[in-house]
Amino acid sequence: MTSWRDLTGTKWSGQGELWLDDLGNQAELCACTIDLEDRALTYRWSYQGARHTGVLALRDGGADFTDSWHSPKAMACADVPGSWGLVEVMGTYAAGDGPPWGWRIALSLRPSGELLLQMTNISSWGEDGRAVRMICKRL
Repeated sequence: MTSWRDLTGTKWSGQGELWLDDLGNQAELCACTIDLEDRALTYRWSYQGARHTGVLALRDGGADFTDSWHSPKAMACADVPGSWGLVEVMGTYAAGDGPPWGWRIALSLRPSGELLLQMTNISSWGEDGRAVRMICKRL
């Protein structure tokens, strides 16, 4: 089975999808890249012509997540036990005056060789919703 360590130093390019509609049925598309380093994943994408960068910095027990568009302040994320992917972490963030919401990030390698970075928004009542998906091929 391939591990993160096996992919250290690789670069990937593909298409990103961003879901902003309430039903999660309409994706905004963009070109994206992913770079995997020893303890960090850096991705680049764009929305409405503006370029953005995100980083998932691995640490013992989880990761710290930042994204220049929707999470400029680092979000501490914990490992998801029993994950089948290369890495899967989850954190929470404030959502106005209500209870916190969840944010799950998973990185997987498909049998086809494509790298998949997927982010899921989790409402305070427990409903998962599509947020971001990047499907990339190795350069």
